[in-house]
Amino acid sequence: MSTNYVFFVTNLSEAKEAAAVIGEADMQAREALSREDIEFLMRTELLRATPDEAKRRLMGLLLPTQVAAGERLITQGQVGDRFCVIQHGTCVVSLEKDGHPHPIARLKAGDVVGEIAVITGEHRSADVVAETEMTMWALPIDDFNALCSSYPPLLGFLTEIATERLCKQKITAQRTVGRYTLTEVVAEGGWSIVYEGVHSFLHLPVAVKMLKHNMAMDEDFFQRFQNEAKIIAGLNHEHIVKVYDIEHVYRTVFIVMEHLDGVTLRHILKERLRLPLARTVQILLQVCSGLHYAHQHGIVHQDVKPGNIFVQKDDRVKLVDFGLASPIGGCSDELPGTPHYMAPEQIEGDPVDPRTDVYSLGITAYEMVTGRRPYPDDICEVLRYHITAPTPDPRLLHPEIPQEFVDFIGRATAKDPEARHQNMLEVLEDLTALNCSIGVGPPVELRKRRRMMTLFMFYEDDRQLALNRLLDRFSEGLRSLGAELRVADFEDV
Repeated sequence: MSTNYVFFVTNLSEAKEAAAVIGEADMQAREALSREDIEFLMRTELLRATPDEAKRRLMGLLLPTQVAAGERLITQGQVGDRFCVIQHGTCVVSLEKDGHPHPIARLKAGDVVGEIAVITGEHRSADVVAETEMTMWALPIDDFNALCSSYPPLLGFLTEIATERLCKQKITAQRTVGRYTLTEVVAEGGWSIVYEGVHSFLHLPVAVKMLKHNMAMDEDFFQRFQNEAKIIAGLNHEHIVKVYDIEHVYRTVFIVMEHLDGVTLRHILKERLRLPLARTVQILLQVCSGLHYAHQHGIVHQDVKPGNIFVQKDDRVKLVDFGLASPIGGCSDELPGTPHYMAPEQIEGDPVDPRTDVYSLGITAYEMVTGRRPYPDDICEVLRYHITAPTPDPRLLHPEIPQEFVDFIGRATAKDPEARHQNMLEVLEDLTALNCSIGVGPPVELRKRRRMMTLFMFYEDDRQLALNRLLDRFSEGLRSLGAELRVADFEDV
């Protein structure tokens, strides 16, 4: 295949680098490209991220493209057929949502534009309009896919760009993921982006956690993320977030979960600094109930902390984020958990069991009643303190904290697992007794809420018998879940 570029070099090092890319014969045959073009192409992040053996092939596939000021480069909703590297000029990226345009980025020389749709296979998520006259180098999607199959680092480079852009984009166009429509970005973490969404047919609100594309390329992270979905999907408890569905699309995986109305305990502590003892105990009791259920099913959470405790508006608590969950007795060569809440055995790589979650819960309890963590923020120091230093007495900060709660924290955060509560039932016993001693009385059993879902079916009269049989089977399935089916006849108008 003939190449569509030429090199003009100004010094020996450039001559050697260019010759290594396109070959001596091509170097002698082409002398038309300007120094500016050469310097741009040879120094772009795209070329730097491309393996040396692939540079010549990539350079031969890039197509020079001119765009006039005011011209539309990309139209929202269209199929992504290429991405471009900008050499000269600027463009504005904006998306249309609810009938209004929302500018989200301004791109300039050296930036990549149009890569998200090429990587994910989705339709274009935004409009891109040239702000000035532009010169770009375009790579068609078929050529890109062919290159990536041979040289995966190229895909990794563009995936990093796409991931960074998605994380910064707080406004997002509606995205369709299987039977769900994603509407808003609500949170972003180290591994994932969480969207608010809705079931396209049932109009059921959901939360959808998407594994970031750069993480999806790492097989270990990909498996861990799927592991979280499988673990939670197998758990059915009122204090553990429910998983409805798992979708594998757009070169990553999406976990579809129940929509929760409220905030994390971390958010509450940032606003209020510390909680009253009575509310602290009520929250801890619910967390313990969820953890006890998980432990009964052989799962240790391994990352109990305020950020993973979700408090709904009625103060009902849900335990979320089982991404680090491990079978009882399991261990990891990596450093699992969050350093400020990690048990000594996690830090030292020893096997974990329910007592590991007991320790993290004790550290969380300390923070809830004092408004601060027990150890310094320096990561190396905090890990050393977790292994060697006893948990400080919370009464040094707030003398009114009762001795019973101080004793609870001390036992829960003992360095030796044998000295801690041995399971969540023992924790529940201590907290229930404390709940009574502070005058709150026995913990009120949270009544399970009943929900109602409406389903309309439109059918011809001659299908009535078959439909009745189908509804009988459907009703039996519902009863096995503790639900019931009620039918009412309406005339279609």
